[in-house]
Amino acid sequence: MRKIGLIGGMSWLSTRTYYEHINKGVQARSGPRSSAPLLIESLDSTGMTRLSSKEEWDQAAEVLAASAQRLEAAGATALLIGANSMHKVYDTVARAVSVPVIHIAECVAAKMEADGVKKAALIGTRNVMVESFYRQKLIARDIELLPPEMGFVETLDRIIYDELLLGKASRQSERELKTILTNLEQDGAEAVVLGCTELEMVVDVDANVLPIYDCTRIHAAAAVDWIMGG
Repeated sequence: MRKIGLIGGMSWLSTRTYYEHINKGVQARSGPRSSAPLLIESLDSTGMTRLSSKEEWDQAAEVLAASAQRLEAAGATALLIGANSMHKVYDTVARAVSVPVIHIAECVAAKMEADGVKKAALIGTRNVMVESFYRQKLIARDIELLPPEMGFVETLDRIIYDELLLGKASRQSERELKTILTNLEQDGAEAVVLGCTELEMVVDVDANVLPIYDCTRIHAAAAVDWIMGG
């Protein structure tokens, strides 16, 4: 099995989810006593959330690129960035190392294309929903994305940053997510992409009004494919 590296800590809850999904995936393919050869660097997320200015994003890019270099030096043969929003600095991180960096949105887009999804909605933090760095990966596979509804953007940003990243998942937030998903279905979405790892805390991925593409599960599955050699 090949060793893979995870840039984590954004949040630690997300990192825990990656660790669980990757190890379960390796066990399913290699036996119940197996565990994944996995390197994790858990960064301090203080100052890494709700970034807005170019200077803040440039600093985040430097932090993640340095982390990637340390993981490569420690023996990782491929890398994951364990946060959807931080894929905004993917290109800087990928240029900093010689090993592959598996892009979360490319994994999601490939699976949706294979499933024949033609029209979908993307939900997550503000930058994931509004900016092009994530959306363009799906659009490149001829997947039409509903335009971001700014009311939903504000609601999701509040739920993610004020609750989920702190380990909280209120019943009110669950209700708000159900309403959002129902509205997206009515707007014509065939599926919804969970573009934030922590959203699975308030969304039942396996039982919903629409097919849910859980970015973390899909990204972790790609990691398992790499670990197992394809």
